[in-house]
Amino acid sequence: MKIKEIKAKNMNTKKFIEEKVQKIRQAVGEGLAINALSGGVDSCVVTALGHKALGNRLKTYFIDNGIMREGEPAKVKAAFKKMGIHVEVVDAVQDFFDSLKGITDPEEKREAITQTFYKKIFADLVMQSGAKYLLQGTILTDVDETVAGIKRQHNVFEQLGIDPQVAFGYKILEPLIQLRKDGVRKAGRGMGLPEAIFNRIPFPGPALAARVIGEVTPDKIAIVRKATAIVETELKGVKAFQYLAILHNDRVTGMRDNKRVFGNQIEIRCWNSLDARKASPTRLSFNVLEKMAAKITKAIPEVVSVTYNITTKPTSTIEAV
Repeated sequence: MKIKEIKAKNMNTKKFIEEKVQKIRQAVGEGLAINALSGGVDSCVVTALGHKALGNRLKTYFIDNGIMREGEPAKVKAAFKKMGIHVEVVDAVQDFFDSLKGITDPEEKREAITQTFYKKIFADLVMQSGAKYLLQGTILTDVDETVAGIKRQHNVFEQLGIDPQVAFGYKILEPLIQLRKDGVRKAGRGMGLPEAIFNRIPFPGPALAARVIGEVTPDKIAIVRKATAIVETELKGVKAFQYLAILHNDRVTGMRDNKRVFGNQIEIRCWNSLDARKASPTRLSFNVLEKMAAKITKAIPEVVSVTYNITTKPTSTIEAV
């Protein structure tokens, strides 16, 4: 069934929120629902929407999968505590690294993350809590990219003929599925979320695993996590849709202390876009690029080379994996 898009420019925010709150209440009834909060814009907005609808009958979890940004679990939990929403952090680090071991194919990595999230972690949480519904922040761009075969988004099922009730043992509610990123931000503003939350740069469902080319290991995640922190700090004042760091797989020749070394290469990407369907690289000044390269190679000894992507989407995509 084709999803009817609600364009941000035509969106009646108050009406949208009221309708989605009502639909969540009707679906869940007097029961319980759970949701996973990643700290990304979509998951933050759907968490706020779910708590507006269900209050304490929505149990919110932050799945610490070991592939998130620096300090993310504590930061996200603290931010939502200020809004009166309790977030329970679930340690699933070993589960995710075990599932990714030895996998290099991008689609297989995404599938491994999907299965670990939904078949293991969420299934256990549903069973423990007694909930029958999972609330998640799937948006229309996720569906479009998955159905078109561009990349398998971890949160898309029914459009691929997968019934979550049969596959995982619970139903999935997706109140944001008619929106793209600009519409989600508008809904977040309408619910009174802090701008630092609803205007945060997008972050992928597979987290930093989407930014490691090749096998995902704790050491590689540690490198791309440090690089991500530097890029986000240096570019936070830039008006861009998204910016990120990618760790390449092959080692490249570099120099440290006047000696040849074989080190890692980080690729920086910074995008101008409205809704992620199309994007163009931001024309950053060379001074900014030089500064980031110097900071990354100084702070991360394993990295000897830093590049900048100048290819549009298409043919590139915003994330690498």
